[in-house]
Order: sequence, then C-alpha cells, then structure tokens
Amino acid sequence: MALTLTARRTTAAAVALTTALVLAGCANPTDGGTAEVAATPGGRTTVKINTSPDQNRVTTGKVDSIAAEVPERIRKRGTLELVASSGSAAPLTFYATDNKTVIGVEPDLAHLVADVLGLKPRINTVSWENIFVGLDSGKYDAALSNITVTEERKEKYDFATYREDNLGFEAKKGSGLKVTGPEDVAGRTVAVSSGTNQEKLLIEWSKENEKAGREPVDIKYYQDDSDTYLALQSGRIDLYLGPNPTAAYHAATSGKTEVVGTYSGAGATLQGLIAATTKKDSGLVKPLADALDHVIANGTYAKVLRRWGLSEEAVTTSEINPPGLPRTNK
Repeated sequence: MALTLTARRTTAAAVALTTALVLAGCANPTDGGTAEVAATPGGRTTVKINTSPDQNRVTTGKVDSIAAEVPERIRKRGTLELVASSGSAAPLTFYATDNKTVIGVEPDLAHLVADVLGLKPRINTVSWENIFVGLDSGKYDAALSNITVTEERKEKYDFATYREDNLGFEAKKGSGLKVTGPEDVAGRTVAVSSGTNQEKLLIEWSKENEKAGREPVDIKYYQDDSDTYLALQSGRIDLYLGPNPTAAYHAATSGKTEVVGTYSGAGATLQGLIAATTKKDSGLVKPLADALDHVIANGTYAKVLRRWGLSEEAVTTSEINPPGLPRTNK
C-alpha cells in the first residue's frame, strides 16, 4: 500500500541528471509503425516501439480488494474517466500512425490501473489547461498526463506517483550549448509551455540571474510543438525546455536537435515525480496508488516502461502527495 511521505530518491544539489531516454531510430509507417529506442543510456540494447494503432498493450487482472476502494459512484458507472493532453508528445501521449489512436506510456499505464480496478478506461484528450478544468468540475476522474507533483498543485489535487520527472533542454544540433544551471540560460531565448513546471523553473532561473547581475531569460511561448521547432531551427530561439523523454525522442527521430542539459522537475535538491492526479478529497487517490503499487509488484509496470524506453524513470512505489516542486526553486 502507498503511504504519504514515504522514502523517495532525491538529488543532493544535483543539477544535471542522467538522460532517461536514448533513442536510436525513428518511426517508419511503411513497416507498420515502429521506432527503436535504447533500453539504457548505454544505447547497446534497443527496444522496438510499436507506433501503429494495433498496440497489443500489456494487461493485468482485476484485484477485488483494491477495486472495492473505488468510490461507489465510479464503480456503478463501470468506467474510469481519464484525461490527457491532446498535444502530441511521444513517447508519453501521442497519436499512432493512423493519426487518431492515442498511444504512449501514459495511456498504457492508464489501462493497467483500470485493469486492476475492474473498470473500462476512457481516455479523453484535451488542451493542457482543460485537464485541470475538467478535474475541478468532476468531468474527469483522474489525469495521467505527465503531471508533476508541485506544492502549489497539492492545494487542489491529490497525487499518486508513478514515474520520475526529468526535464530536458533541447537545442539545434551542433549549437555547442550546454545547460547545467541558471547562468547557462542568461540572456538566452528559451521556449517553454505555459502553465507547466518547466515554465515555473525557468522563471525562477531568470530571477536568479537578475539577482546575480546576469541577463534575464527571454522566455517565449508558442501554440504548438511544430512552431517551437521551426523557431529553433531558424534561430529565433536558442533552447526549448520540456519533458526530457519527449526532447530525447524528438532529437533522435528528427536528427536536427539535441538534448544539451537535463534537470529534475522538482528543482535542484528534490527528484521530481510524475503522478496520477485527482481532485482533492475525491476518494480516488488511494485506490490509484494501490493499483500502481500492485502493477509495480507484479512486473507489468516495468514491461510498460520498457516498451517505451523509459525504464530509467521507474519508481519503486507509488507515493501519495509526496513533497513536490517548491513554490520557489530554492
């Protein structure tokens, strides 16, 4: 069973983190839709990712004792209403080669959790901000969408963790840039998505630079990833800060960019964590955490992470509402 504030891995003032995802190929619709990823940072053992709509997902069985913990209104409904970002972010949540089937590590884990709870998963894709609007209104039961645990978010939401959260700075290939701390982005033009913990960290770094007498960060926002990458290639921006798995995936599949620095999603002294997110006191966080602990224990969780090349981001237990990204990155 998951407990609040259980032991967790932290980084003792570490800035750079080991790259969690190393890719060695790209999607090829002509062979059914596959991509090869390195199972470890060494890159010698590769895993072929299925990007076709025929997923053959990893499955597991219902656990009656955990299913009984689910609030009665959800049990009676028989479905688990889940929500994820509609932005295509391989290998987290993205569209298969048919451009309509939602696939990725997040949907796979959502299906596993629903299996344990004996519910049919219904994954709804919406814009990032509407994830939280939908949770607030009760339209959705939970979100599995690369959501970082933060102290601010804990005021409104409950969290059951299921993956480490590492961020990646992506630059044009051959840029010569390296990012290990705030001073490396001083005066640089950096793109980031609004409302994310990446934005919060970048704003804090910019403030630190100004306090130290350095130039602030020139933060830019774009509507979608294609606009961001066009800006990166044209030189309108120097860097793009986003989730490290998506940065590494894009760098490998495009061949035009590279990850030039990584950072914990919770700041310099705490390992960031990604979590299933529910409205506070909805009664769902404990069964979600218990379901996650069950699939971690029975090995199906590891199989899912391995098939998406994310084994390096595995956790050993699901924590309920652990310490998250501080309100200020100190």
